[in-house]
Amino acid sequence: MFNTIGVIGLGVMGSNIALNMNSKGEKVAVYNYTRDLTDQLVQKSKGQAINPYYEVQDFVQSLKTPRKIFLMVTAGKAIDSVIDSLIPFLEAGDIIMDGGNSHYEDTERRYDELKTKGIDYLGIGISGGEVGALKGPSIMPGGDKDAYEKVAPILTKIAAQVENTPCCVYIGPKGAGHFVKMVHNGIEYADMQLIAEAYTFLRERLHLSVNEIADIFETWNQGELKSYLIQITAEILKKQDEETGLPLIDVILDKVGQKGTGKWTSIQAINNGTPSSIITESLFARYISSLKEERVFAETILDGPEMNQESLDKELWIEYIKQALYMGKVCAYTQGFTQYKMTSELYGWDLPLKDIALIFRGGCIIRAEFLNVISEAFQAQANLNNLLTAPYFAKKVKEYQMGLRKVVCEGINSGISFPCLSASLTYYDSYRTGKSNASLLQAQRDYFGAHTYERNDMEGVFHTKW
Repeated sequence: MFNTIGVIGLGVMGSNIALNMNSKGEKVAVYNYTRDLTDQLVQKSKGQAINPYYEVQDFVQSLKTPRKIFLMVTAGKAIDSVIDSLIPFLEAGDIIMDGGNSHYEDTERRYDELKTKGIDYLGIGISGGEVGALKGPSIMPGGDKDAYEKVAPILTKIAAQVENTPCCVYIGPKGAGHFVKMVHNGIEYADMQLIAEAYTFLRERLHLSVNEIADIFETWNQGELKSYLIQITAEILKKQDEETGLPLIDVILDKVGQKGTGKWTSIQAINNGTPSSIITESLFARYISSLKEERVFAETILDGPEMNQESLDKELWIEYIKQALYMGKVCAYTQGFTQYKMTSELYGWDLPLKDIALIFRGGCIIRAEFLNVISEAFQAQANLNNLLTAPYFAKKVKEYQMGLRKVVCEGINSGISFPCLSASLTYYDSYRTGKSNASLLQAQRDYFGAHTYERNDMEGVFHTKW
């Protein structure tokens, strides 16, 4: 009897995806370039319908046609190498799915190359980490819709389920699925940095203990800030280091890694002229964190303001920081969904924004309570340009913008770095400004480069002899 699907790449994510598929009734063939990971999975899955293969040809020939092959391989050249090893054994109509964090332009190239051979290629965005892969991730499939329909019964079964609805929906053609995952990761970067800045204010300006801050995050996770990242932040802050007895957070080195998707989101936003300042500032915050030795040296010679010792009303300022964090999150998600909308229009993808918000509610890292409201906003206004102007969020930011202002100003006056909270406030104020200083910039461009300008009182294009 043939296997119904095959998984290549048996690291943590690939192994868990294979186990997830098997737990949902699929007969799964597995293959890894090195034998050790295959053997580890076999040992872990004893008694289950997971069948190991140690040669690519045997793996491919074990699959029911049209063959469905799911790649969980490191993005880049490794995926091209795996595809090249598969092609001699595939037939027209077979389907390759890339579940890694591939750049969407690589996905489009591979789609085009395989199309000439009659092989379907789907770029599958997967979010949820190792737990999501095993128990149900958020899944973002892109490619030909008829190819997606052939694998949808499997993908919708292994996806996270929210209110009996799978967190998996067809995203759009070619690389659209991986594009949506890429921007998802950019939003994730911003969300994480905003939370870190809120934590910093609570600790450095309000002088709260780590346990007190953990309790605050736990409380926030019961209300409108409810989200996966708020939940795990509370859990992280409660964790003690077994070696020292200190809060674990105090012994973790303050250097942050990144795998490229946040960078890609910012580069794409710049290329397409999409405002993405909060996401980009979160990326730069990671870059500057990597300069640990330089920062330690700079601390000894560079002065900031003296830390304000004036005692603040803790209950009041905890409310302000909650408002600031909520508003920062809304602005960050707004920038992400604006990038979806503008890119969708540029490429003719017709991305289903209301559905994208819904599939982010389960499994994925940025799942949050207000994704329901985001979906409702796009349901009510399919052509909504900016989430901040949707009635629900417009009312919220009207209530919360002063909280964000107070926190940003107090933080800056105290010498606390707030790259994303301050970028959120700047974005909000820039977007709500009907008449800006851009007229001066355009005048300068015309002065030194004869770039011309438009007028606000008559039609046409003009140039002044300065």
